Amino acid sequence: MWRLIVCVWFAASGLALANLYSRPRLIALSPTHREWMNSTQVHELMHNGRRFRDITDIQELSHGRSQILSKFPTTVSQQAIVNPLLKQVSQEAPLAMLTNLTGFRNRYYNGDWGRQSSEFIYTLVRNTFPQVNVTRFPHKFPQASVIARVEGHENNGEIVVVSAHQDSINLQDPQNGRAPGADDDGSGTVAIFEALRVLATSSLKLQCTVEFHWYAGEEGGLLGSADVVQAYASKSVIADLHLDMVGVPAQPPAVGIVTDYTDPDTSKLVRALTSAYTDLPTRDFQCGYACSDHASWHEAGVRSAIPFESQFIDYNTNIHSARDTLNTVDFAHLLKYVRIALGFVVEVAGVHSS
Repeated sequence: MWRLIVCVWFAASGLALANLYSRPRLIALSPTHREWMNSTQVHELMHNGRRFRDITDIQELSHGRSQILSKFPTTVSQQAIVNPLLKQVSQEAPLAMLTNLTGFRNRYYNGDWGRQSSEFIYTLVRNTFPQVNVTRFPHKFPQASVIARVEGHENNGEIVVVSAHQDSINLQDPQNGRAPGADDDGSGTVAIFEALRVLATSSLKLQCTVEFHWYAGEEGGLLGSADVVQAYASKSVIADLHLDMVGVPAQPPAVGIVTDYTDPDTSKLVRALTSAYTDLPTRDFQCGYACSDHASWHEAGVRSAIPFESQFIDYNTNIHSARDTLNTVDFAHLLKYVRIALGFVVEVAGVHSS
């Protein structure tokens, strides 16, 4: 049984944190507009709600589309495999994890709270799933990304990614302000944890490898996912399903399907999965440039999709503040995205026949 254990991680005495903004950063404000900016200018972008990519430390990549992508499914065919998995989906583990995550003052990527919260995620995933390979992915800032890998049994060099971002931010005071980040993106963080839990505790064997990624530094311009995508340049990544904010539905409830900077076939599959495994309709909308970490994969030529909590990108006005709290999250709604993620994994990774 899951227990609610509030974990407090203490920073080592005298720990010196790296200063990501000791020098100007190269910021992409659109596919064609780039500027060098200092920390004040970068935080002003955040404060104004301007979406951007920090591309200072990455090379512009274009992954070649391999032949495996030509076999990408766009319809649902594995209900007999998926439906038994869905019976195991529960809010118990997500609630416990999100209670802990929102207990940190914030999860700011360039501060010690961000480092501590990423260490909490790493330790929780590693201890919960000893049969799964769990690694830290370090960056030039204190917060690490976390990657859990479930090996495939036929084509283990081909990877399906399910992702979320773990950081949170208070736009009034990024370093010290209270930012529980329950919905943005604690909801996605715990949703993919629950999908991993169901998968890892089942007897299901998949053809391809599935990786669950908890990205650091999304709020700073997709920093963590950019580093990971660059490191995966030589790997065969089939697709990324990204969950960023899945806990606060609008009225009437719907799954928002982002149609810009995403892959049409992957989004088509997500619509089919939503219809097959939830009681929600889908509604298409555009999110804009650098909307979330799926864009890092898209920029590299890898299929990506993002099912959003509603059909309105700005519906939840509590994000990036102290108001984004645990009690605002609708867990019944959140679990519908766990169902979508499990369906996605089975359809795209494929079922091992033996």
